[in-house]
Amino acid sequence: MKAYLKRILNTYRVSKEISKHKDYKTIFDLGKTYIKDSFHVEGQSKTKKETAKSPKRFDVINYLLDTFSRDTNYLEIGVRYPEHNFNKIKANKKYSVDPGFENETNPVDFKLTSDIFFNKLSKSEVLSNDIKFDVIFIDGLHLAEQVEKDIENALKFIKEDGYIVLHDCNPPTFFHASELYEYRLSPALGNWNGTTWKAFYKYRLQENLYSCCIDTDWGIGIISKTKRIGDFSTVKNPYFEYEIFNKNRKESLNLISFKDLKRSLSK
Repeated sequence: MKAYLKRILNTYRVSKEISKHKDYKTIFDLGKTYIKDSFHVEGQSKTKKETAKSPKRFDVINYLLDTFSRDTNYLEIGVRYPEHNFNKIKANKKYSVDPGFENETNPVDFKLTSDIFFNKLSKSEVLSNDIKFDVIFIDGLHLAEQVEKDIENALKFIKEDGYIVLHDCNPPTFFHASELYEYRLSPALGNWNGTTWKAFYKYRLQENLYSCCIDTDWGIGIISKTKRIGDFSTVKNPYFEYEIFNKNRKESLNLISFKDLKRSLSK
């Protein structure tokens, strides 16, 4: 039992003061209460369901790239570990941007924040300001304010028939959609989608854009200027409240399957 409890303590990063506590029965009783809590049960269940879904983001991105009968340019904002996504992307030219806060050895092309990168790009201080991308994938800081800026900048450098793709648009619970990344004792545990959904939903309200969200891999949002992948949202949620979003999830995100996306693009 002691070994089991120590493993739990390490897993959930309990404070040093509690981890030194010798009354294992007290800790065990607290643990039983924790794992039976309805919020935690739901959080673990939905996390397990979400992680089992397929395809993954790189499958969707590669599919979109493959729809073009030309050499393709790909830009990834927020790489962290290239083996998770960037290295699996099949484009003729690929560029990566990440400040390296979470992985200092990250071998990205531009070790910069996305704000600095796009500012330099607009001035031709990196690449050239006349470059256009077929797909721009946004998976950086998962806070609505930053994601909104990333989308705004991406729209300036995406081709007319290109796609902006976003990860983490469909948080399964309120706890996955927290603004606080550091807290790990929530029902979401170490899974964090942040408030990306708010930025995506905001752009879903724009009548001049088409968009959808693939119901897999925490929600893969797609925005296009010209491809009719989904009309704008009419859901009223002026204060971006999670409960309103949750009750109108399908309509807020235009939540569809990967098969639905393929069907719409084949028309």
